Formats: sequence, structure tokens, C-alpha cells
Amino acid sequence: MGQKVNPNGLRIGINKGWQSRWFASKDYARLLKKDIIIRNIIEEQLGNAGISKIEIERTEEEVKVAVNTSKPGIVIGRRGSTINDIRDLIEKKTGSIIQLNIVEIKKPELIAKLVAESIASQLLGRVSFRKAMKKAISLCIKSGAKGVKVQCAGRLGGAEMARTEWHREGRVPLHTLRADIDYGFAEANTTFGKIGVKVWIYLGDIIFNEEEKEKKEKLDKAEPVGKKRNKKKKEEKISN
Repeated sequence: MGQKVNPNGLRIGINKGWQSRWFASKDYARLLKKDIIIRNIIEEQLGNAGISKIEIERTEEEVKVAVNTSKPGIVIGRRGSTINDIRDLIEKKTGSIIQLNIVEIKKPELIAKLVAESIASQLLGRVSFRKAMKKAISLCIKSGAKGVKVQCAGRLGGAEMARTEWHREGRVPLHTLRADIDYGFAEANTTFGKIGVKVWIYLGDIIFNEEEKEKKEKLDKAEPVGKKRNKKKKEEKISN
């Protein structure tokens, strides 16, 4: 039972969705490569903007990119200069029409990736790893999390040998699939070497009502956009 599984990947289709939502019968590899380019550009250009996730949706005409950030002011820039420059750069690299949307995160203390990044930045500032971990846990619990687990691994405190230390407060049920667990990872490139920071935040259980279950089943049964298009083309060919 000790296999290390990413909690986000484990819960996809249960209470979490995909971060790229599109269907392709052809050119799947090309479109996937474009998605990776988009994500890399945004993460490189906005490293300090507190970005938790980048969601991508594709239509025939354009690519919709939703950037979830705790610092929307940094992402937008003065009179929208930063966001326009990033959009132009992505369009130049991918050759697609991009629609960039900024989604503000109201409680960054409950987003695991942002908590991990804040601990990593404190480690770079020579703060004690135990102090940084305990501070992050207390902020999460105050913000309404039901449980938090934080783990640091590497040459902690400049020690000769690398080790792993972790702290937990509250419940973190990793094997309960209905549990809403957010997982985040960050690295701190210290003078002694890399220190990896992992954060698990338990936000409670997600239990669907019967109506919600029916809606979800209908959406799952619905045909993808690409298949519908192919059907239409076949029908047109037959009629001609």
C-alpha cells in the first residue's frame, strides 16, 4: 500500500478534471506539443506570479487558455502590456489564435502548489525548513483546510547526507477517492543542492447528489466534438 501515486492523477474522472480539454482524431501529437509549449512559455515568463494551474480548451477557431493566479496584477501588467506580450509570443510559437483569461485565486493558502512554492522560496532565503513547514501548515489550517501534510527532502540545513522530514496536522486520507486532496510540488535550488517540497491539502469529501451524478453520466456519454464533426462530414459525403 506504500506506492507513490500522484493524488491529482488518481482522482481524475472522480472529483477532478483534466487541465487540457479537447479532442483530436488526427494531429494529436502536434496539438499536445503545442499545449506543452504554451505551458512552458507562461511558466517561464510568469515565474513569480503565483500560478497554480493552466487550463487549455480548444475550438476550431482558437485556443482558450485560463491562467489561475494569486497575483493577477503581475500577470496583466501595466495596461495589459505583460499579458499582450505573452499572447503574442504564444501565437508566434504555436501559430494559433490564443484567448488568454486570468482567473484570480481568492485563498492561495489552500492551493498546494502555491504553498510548496512559498516554502521553497523561504528555503532559498536561508529560513529554517522546520519553521517554514510549520508556518505553512498553520496558515492552511487557519484558512479552513481539514488536514495538511508537508514533506521536505534533500540536504536539509546543509547536512552532509540527504534526508526526508515531514509534518502533518489533521486528516490526510490519501486512499479515499472521494476525498478532495490537492497536491503540489516545488524545488528549491539552494547552495547545498536541490530540496524538494511536497504538499498535500485535504479540503473535505466531495459527495455527488443523484441529480449531479445523472448530469455527470450524461456528459460522459456525450460524444466528443471531433467525432460529431467526422459524422457530419460522412453524412455530407453520403448525401452528395
